[in-house]
Amino acid sequence: MSTNIDSFATGPMWAGFIAFVLGMLALDLFVFGGRKAHRVTVKESLAWVIAWVCLALLFAGLLWWYLNGTQGAEVAQRKTLEFIAGYLIEQSLSVDNMFVFLMIFGYFAVPPELQRRVLLYGVLGAIVMRAGMILAGVWLVSEFAWALYVFGAFLVITGIKMLIFADHQPDLEKNPLLRWLRGHLRITPSFQGESFFVRQNGIVWATPMFLVLILIEASDVVFAVDSIPAIFAVTTDPFIVFTSNIFAIMGLRALYFLLAGVADRFHLLKYGLALVLLFIGGKMLAAPWFHMPIQWSLGIVGSIIVISVVASLALSKAKTVATGEAA
Repeated sequence: MSTNIDSFATGPMWAGFIAFVLGMLALDLFVFGGRKAHRVTVKESLAWVIAWVCLALLFAGLLWWYLNGTQGAEVAQRKTLEFIAGYLIEQSLSVDNMFVFLMIFGYFAVPPELQRRVLLYGVLGAIVMRAGMILAGVWLVSEFAWALYVFGAFLVITGIKMLIFADHQPDLEKNPLLRWLRGHLRITPSFQGESFFVRQNGIVWATPMFLVLILIEASDVVFAVDSIPAIFAVTTDPFIVFTSNIFAIMGLRALYFLLAGVADRFHLLKYGLALVLLFIGGKMLAAPWFHMPIQWSLGIVGSIIVISVVASLALSKAKTVATGEAA
């Protein structure tokens, strides 16, 4: 049994979006200082976060305008809401990457001025991997309708595990990938600027920055396994799935630099993300008996994230006040 996967996107639309992404990456790398090591300020990261949110909303507006003129208001509204819901889901779930980035950078003591470029390369790798995984997911859903229920069950199990281990801090020292890399590569004892490899006495050595990059890419694979199935709960259109994923990934790096210094104040956010996974997985499993309008899904996911953020900030403030009074 298969599922019919339909998409409004034409070849030029795909090519145009990919060209836009490559253009933005080129601007970041060659124009906006991506090749120069520097510490990203709060002002700079905030500007990029606002820019990427505005670009995503502009894309949604152009999407509605195009579809309204070619396929009618009903299709335009449905596809636009699917994009917005997909973007919100992917952006929310990708925030969990931020905590992993913090752990990796903290473990290797990566200087702040060296973090920006390695995350840029991480974004490049993530785009390639996400594209492959999205194509595989679309193919599975198109060929086997029951794949959606497998995705739903997987998300429910993942959400439960996240609830149970939300406060668990992985020990990178025992990470099998890191241990394998250290056992098979010559690694310099210290960073060599932003270089991933250096040549010393005619011998090529990897630097700790290369280990950082590999762990960042590996973490994105893990999170993509969660986030990509989640978006199939709101749409199976490959263009919507891909564009919402990419907009979320492109904005993640700026969000990391904006929130890195205060990430500990959002300790309840992981519980919120776990509830999002449980909700989305449950929605996929209940699809044969109950169809939830996209507006409801968008509102519920948004409410969970907002409540978890507000509760985190309120609890952090209460603890700060209590600590101050105790002192």
